Amino acid sequence: MPLPSATAPLDLIARGTDEILKREDLQARLDTGRPLRIKAGFDPTAPDLHLGHTVLLNKLRQFQDLGHTVIFLIGDFTGMIGDPSGKSATRKPLSREDVLANAETYKAQVFKVLDEARTEVRFNSEWFGAMGAADMIRLASSHTVARMLERDDFAKRYAGHQPIAIHEFLYPLVQGYDSVALRADVECGGTDQKFNLLMGRGLQESHGQAPQVVLTMPLLVGLDGVNKMGKSLGNYIGVTEPAIDMVNKTMKIGDALMWDWIELLSFDIGIDEARELKAQVEAGSLNPRDVKLRLAREIATRFHDADAAETAIRGWQVAISGEGDVSLLPLQDVTVPADGLRIGALLTAAGITPSNSEANRKLKERAVKIDGAVVEDAGLEFRPGFEGVLQVGKRNFARVRLVAG
Repeated sequence: MPLPSATAPLDLIARGTDEILKREDLQARLDTGRPLRIKAGFDPTAPDLHLGHTVLLNKLRQFQDLGHTVIFLIGDFTGMIGDPSGKSATRKPLSREDVLANAETYKAQVFKVLDEARTEVRFNSEWFGAMGAADMIRLASSHTVARMLERDDFAKRYAGHQPIAIHEFLYPLVQGYDSVALRADVECGGTDQKFNLLMGRGLQESHGQAPQVVLTMPLLVGLDGVNKMGKSLGNYIGVTEPAIDMVNKTMKIGDALMWDWIELLSFDIGIDEARELKAQVEAGSLNPRDVKLRLAREIATRFHDADAAETAIRGWQVAISGEGDVSLLPLQDVTVPADGLRIGALLTAAGITPSNSEANRKLKERAVKIDGAVVEDAGLEFRPGFEGVLQVGKRNFARVRLVAG
């Protein structure tokens, strides 16, 4: 992931950020020339990362490319409390075993983005595990309940008479104290973490340290173009997904969303080039699909390799052109009853016809093929275990494997 040499360090760091507090402090620290300590905390509550998580990781990588040290803090202690940020109810704490298992999965995935040689992996149980009850009480005494209720999520729950457990008030304090223990120069986090990040500044000052710069990153909008990327909505691309799925999904995002993704996810397309490409698209001299394909190739290469990315690109081209090696298409599991599905329902279940009636219409038009052979019989049934390529028209494909539901 090359560093754009023509871009000033602060401009590169500011790219895609929501807010930098305080920007002048960051510039002053960059001007010293010393490697800064850049902290980001991750509570290992969900071990499978998607591109939304990598927005923050990408920013950390940019700091590394500028010669700074990233501290990837795994909150094995805070993970057993449960981050209340943005939650409308008390979160169930994880067991110690769950936390450690998830942490190992995180570590295996984050180095697809971060430079392992420039990353300190730390666990906050290193210092909290040695703290006694008196130490925690002293930490808790540093802030008031009124200050905690300034947090939007706490305030809403309090106003709505929803319970707030006492231990949830400890979470921002514990996260803030991590910055003291690590002597962080900068802490990065999502916009929903701003309260917690500012807590670190206050605690550092009270411990005689220079307060960290707070850098917040926006939440990545998912494939639907509306909501933030998340597994619960199914609008995500996982970092462990096959390269073909990464390419296919990226190519389906809206043209307007593409520019936000480039700003937050791309290393190859610099700030100035992105601006130039957008101008060309708006002028009609460049097809936005070509820009999107470049982004898709970059994403697939980052999480796999160049060969896998090129194979995935060819698979996508098969799907849109109707020509080429259909084995390059992604294999999609389709759940069917044990006694099977008729062809029309299968085409709909595979997502290549919008309805069974449309599927039956295409059958009558001789526009449906199974493994290259035309199918006209609407009564044809397929049972679990079948694997093959469905086609409707010239360019609508799905390579499916049927599994029992």
